[in-house]
Amino acid sequence: MTDTVLDRFLRYVVIDTQSDAQSPTQPSTEKQKNLGRLLVKELLAIGVSDAHLDEHGYVYATIPSNTDKRVPVICFCSHMDTAPDFTGTSVMPQIVRNYRGGDIRLSGDTSQVIRVSDHPELANQIGNDIVTTDGTTLLGADDKAGLAEIMSAAQFLVDNPDVKHGTIKLLFTTDEEIGRGVDKVDLKKLGAEFAYTVDGETAGHIEDETFSADAADITIQGVAIHPGFAKDRMENAIKIAAAIVDRLPRDAAPETTDGRQGFLHPTSITGSMEKAAISLIIRDFTEEGLATKETMLEEIVKDVMAGYPGSTYRFEVRQQYRNVKAILDRHPQIVENAVEAIRRAGMEPFRGSIRGGTDGSRLSYMGLPSANIFAGGHAFHSPLEWVSRQDMEKAVRTLVELATVWQERA
Repeated sequence: MTDTVLDRFLRYVVIDTQSDAQSPTQPSTEKQKNLGRLLVKELLAIGVSDAHLDEHGYVYATIPSNTDKRVPVICFCSHMDTAPDFTGTSVMPQIVRNYRGGDIRLSGDTSQVIRVSDHPELANQIGNDIVTTDGTTLLGADDKAGLAEIMSAAQFLVDNPDVKHGTIKLLFTTDEEIGRGVDKVDLKKLGAEFAYTVDGETAGHIEDETFSADAADITIQGVAIHPGFAKDRMENAIKIAAAIVDRLPRDAAPETTDGRQGFLHPTSITGSMEKAAISLIIRDFTEEGLATKETMLEEIVKDVMAGYPGSTYRFEVRQQYRNVKAILDRHPQIVENAVEAIRRAGMEPFRGSIRGGTDGSRLSYMGLPSANIFAGGHAFHSPLEWVSRQDMEKAVRTLVELATVWQERA
C-alpha cells in the first residue's frame, strides 16, 4: 500500500460512500463506514494512535503537539460521503498524464466531454496529471481529495518531527452532502479551537464566506375523485404542484445566477392526484435575502392555491446553515494564517466566497470557527468531475505550512 496523495485518492474514490437524504439514520448509509474503517486503519499504521470510528461514522484522530509553545488546537476536516446527485457506484478513475491541453472525452460514455470552454481552469493544468472517471459515475473528489490531502499531511507531520506544530485534530464526517455532516459531532471530544474544512475547488483559494441556507417543504392536499365524474370537482395536486414550480422566477434559479446572487431551487416533486409535495432549497448571502425569497415563495403558493378553493397546503421552512463570515470576522487569524500558508506553498492566495456551504458553515455556529481551503477538485456532483495530482500536492503542502504558521505565530 503506497501513500502518495494520488495513491490515497485512487484508493478512496472506488469505495461507494453516497449518502441518502431519505434515510433517517446517521450515517444515512452504512457503506460510508467502509471508508471510515480504512482511514482509521491507515492512521493507526502511520502512528496516529487515538484514531477511531464512532457509532455515527465519524473518524476522530489527534496529531500531538511537538512544541513547548502554547499553540491553539486546530482541526482539519473533510467529509467521506459523496453526493446523491449522480451515481458513485463502481467508480473507475482514469488518469490523463501530462495533459497537453484541449477537451477531454471520457471513455466509458463518449458523450461526456470535459470542455475547456466550460472548465477554464484546465488552461492552468498543462503538463499536469488529471484524474477523471470514465464518464459513467461521479469521481468523488468532493471530498475524497480533501481526505487524501489531510491524510498525506498527517503522515508528513508524523514522519518529520523537526517540523514544529501544535496539536492537530482530524475530523472526517458523514452525510455532509445531505446537510447533516455535523449533526452528531462531539465538539468536546474533538477539543479544537479553530478549524479548516478542506472542501474547496481551485488551488490557492481560501473561502471565508458562504451562502446562508434554508430548505422549504410545500405539501398540497388536493381533491381526488374518479376522472369520469371530475368536472368542476377534481383539484389535481400534481397539477397544483406543477403550477407552483412553473411560477418560480427564472432569474432567481441556480442556472441563471452567479456571484453574490441567491436563488430558489426545487430539488424534488412527488405526489398523486390527492396529495403532492415539493422540496426546495433557498440560498442567499444575507438573511434578509433569504427572508425576501421565502416571502416571495409563499406568495406564489398562496396565489396558485387561490385557484383551487377545495385544496389546502402546508408551507414549512427549515434553517440549514448560515454565512460563516459573521463568525470568521471575529477571528481574523484563521484566514490570515491560511493566506500565509498558501503563499509559502508557492501560490498566490485568493480569498473569496463560496456559492454553497460546508461542514464548516455549521461548525462555526456551533462554536468551532471554520474557514474553507481548496482541495483542487472541479465540476462537483457530475460525471465531469476532475482533479489534478499537482493541485492535490499543493493542498498537502498548504496544510503542512498551515500547521507551522500557527506554531510560529503562537
